[in-house]
Amino acid sequence: MAVIRDMIPPCELFQPASIGDALNLLDQYGENSWVLAGGLDSFDWFKDRIKRPEAIVDLGGIEELSGIRADGDGLVIGPMTSLTEVATHPDIVGRFGLLAQAAEHVATPQIRNQGTLGGNLAQDTRCWYYRGGWPCYRAGGNICYASAPKAMNAEHCVFGASRCVAINPSDTAPATIALDAQMVVTNSSGETVYDAEDFFIGPGIDIERMTVMEPGDLLTAIRIPGTWAGADFYFEKIRDRQSWDFSLVTVASAMRTSGGTIQDARISVNGVAPYPMRLDEAERAVIGQAPTDDIGVAAGDIAIRRAQPLRHNAYKLPLMKNLVRRAVRAEV
Repeated sequence: MAVIRDMIPPCELFQPASIGDALNLLDQYGENSWVLAGGLDSFDWFKDRIKRPEAIVDLGGIEELSGIRADGDGLVIGPMTSLTEVATHPDIVGRFGLLAQAAEHVATPQIRNQGTLGGNLAQDTRCWYYRGGWPCYRAGGNICYASAPKAMNAEHCVFGASRCVAINPSDTAPATIALDAQMVVTNSSGETVYDAEDFFIGPGIDIERMTVMEPGDLLTAIRIPGTWAGADFYFEKIRDRQSWDFSLVTVASAMRTSGGTIQDARISVNGVAPYPMRLDEAERAVIGQAPTDDIGVAAGDIAIRRAQPLRHNAYKLPLMKNLVRRAVRAEV
């Protein structure tokens, strides 16, 4: 188990001024490098001496990674854009309010001022066994302490377990999926564009990663297409405390209605799996239907039917069911 030392071990700090310079450093140091955005996740790892990178690559000086600009009828957001700017930018608030709501629900104002959109999307899981330095599967060991019969697992997953039962903690991730966003990942070989729902991965693909990004990769842009601009949005985050806390269950939805009927829908949840989940079956159940409470209940039932709760987290099922119900009913 980790001993809290509040002292970062020795390392090299680099502050590149361009994406190219950053990628060169990541190639030079490989798996011994660490990408630093707002630092709110990173510094916890460093001060507890659980992560000991040889080189820290601070992206704060790369101007092209910050800011929000129009791109056709959509937007391109730099991953180093602060969560406060995402939550208050008029183009996001006016046209893609779902993402603004999600950013506004992250932690506290002070953390949102420092934290970045890219950092929130790419952050590591918050499982206390893993974060505490226990040698679990995700840390390269051969056991999942959170899935043991007497483990503390009230905040762990009810879907998607594969040896590891840790959840994805990002508030903004389900909003990007509901908005059909794309993530631009760059390395020394070029750019790759991923749909948001494919950017996040589970332990069945790689038990030590939360996203598709590997050593040498940088998230360089988040693209929000105009497809869902001005749609009917719903976002709700359930947590133990109304400030600072991570999500127990979160829902984010985008819907278009006409003539009292749901014409199209995207619904995503987080806090219930190692990755944010898109609920395609629930979406299909509501499309072509009136957004009534009965349809919301049916969608909620569909959403949870393959869940496999652990000893202490079955409460997440009625939470998730009712959040999906509310997301559908909100269109009335």
